[in-house]
Amino acid sequence: MSALEIYVVGGAVRDTLLGQGDAGDLDWVVVGTTPAHMVSLGFVPVGSDFPVFIHPNTGHEFALARTERKTSKGYQGFSFYAAPDVSLAQDLARRDLTVNAMAMAAPSNNLADAAQWRNWQPNATAALIDPYNGLADLQAGVLRHVSHAFAEDPVRILRLARFAARWPTFTVATDTNQLMRHMVDAGEVDALVAERVWQEMSKGLMAAQPSRMFEVLRNCGALHLLLPELERLWGVAQRADYHPEIDTGVHAMMVMDMSARLNANLATRFACLCHDFGKGTTPPDVLPRHTGHEMRSVHLLKDVAQRFKVPKACKELADVVAKEHGHIHRCKDLSVPALIRLLGRCDAFRRPDRFSDVLLACECDARGRLGLADTPYTQAPWLQSLLAAASNVDTHAIATLAAQAPEFAQQKGEWIATHITAAREAAIAGLV
Repeated sequence: MSALEIYVVGGAVRDTLLGQGDAGDLDWVVVGTTPAHMVSLGFVPVGSDFPVFIHPNTGHEFALARTERKTSKGYQGFSFYAAPDVSLAQDLARRDLTVNAMAMAAPSNNLADAAQWRNWQPNATAALIDPYNGLADLQAGVLRHVSHAFAEDPVRILRLARFAARWPTFTVATDTNQLMRHMVDAGEVDALVAERVWQEMSKGLMAAQPSRMFEVLRNCGALHLLLPELERLWGVAQRADYHPEIDTGVHAMMVMDMSARLNANLATRFACLCHDFGKGTTPPDVLPRHTGHEMRSVHLLKDVAQRFKVPKACKELADVVAKEHGHIHRCKDLSVPALIRLLGRCDAFRRPDRFSDVLLACECDARGRLGLADTPYTQAPWLQSLLAAASNVDTHAIATLAAQAPEFAQQKGEWIATHITAAREAAIAGLV
């Protein structure tokens, strides 16, 4: 058996070299040992096929250096080979991008005493193992595949795309983009499972510039397979008086980047992504108007949410935003009764925090337009003030009054609802 060696690999090394603060959880790779030896030291194996072990005292995960072989389509279609003769360079060769295929030596090669360096973090002065020139690509801002093995795992297309959203100044190497196109043409994207798509997409949505993720997916041909509802927006015209950028796809990306600029949460960013899906199905003869696109967006986003098993909170917020964003934009033209109905449809009285997210998504929509990025969205604070005033209505007192009046027994619920609505309308009348 060769000498046992322990390394930190992957994202922690990359982020350390980028100077991006705490490297967080570390990925450890062990070279020169066997599963039996790991178990003999008290390590707990994870799963039956994958050579990963949990340290009995620290809880850290240690993976044996391994190679892998493609056995079928999809990200699960692999067999692994882990043995003492697998080198660190061979292990790094199976990784996705050169910037993720670097390593630093651990402060100790004593697995049994790993607790002594449980709080250790890689640092820029540590010796770097970089067999695939990841540092040069990191410094040049290039996302490049390590080897043709990249093509064996379709999840890597999504990972690269969300890395592009995380580092928007990075470019995709030309040969890597070509390789991804070949993967799409070969049907690899069809083998992706919903959970993995959403896992990577949600990370990209929360990145610094989400539009870059969709740009990369579109450039390699994957977007029309994963999100045709979004892909078909490009080339669809909108009214220039409302949308100086005109192109609906361009607008969608401006909205996504505005959601990042305004530090929106995941549910709000997903709502921003879906709010105009219906414009992609507007009949060409009525363009650039998009009458009724709101409800078409609702139906399309439900398909997307089901396809990718999107969390319920994201789906529900997106549904409200798709239905109501037009009404919220035009709220200052609405009557008092219409405003109370709008607040009710948004469930603003019961869920004021979610209503704030609805308004933020609408602000992203309004400011995600050419020349309007810094225009204040006055509808949001105005509606919040109306909600605050209407919420001061003592609904309990109205319900108590109905309970004490026997003549209302047969229509108590209807009477209560009518009087609560009237009281709320009176409460906001002076503000409209």
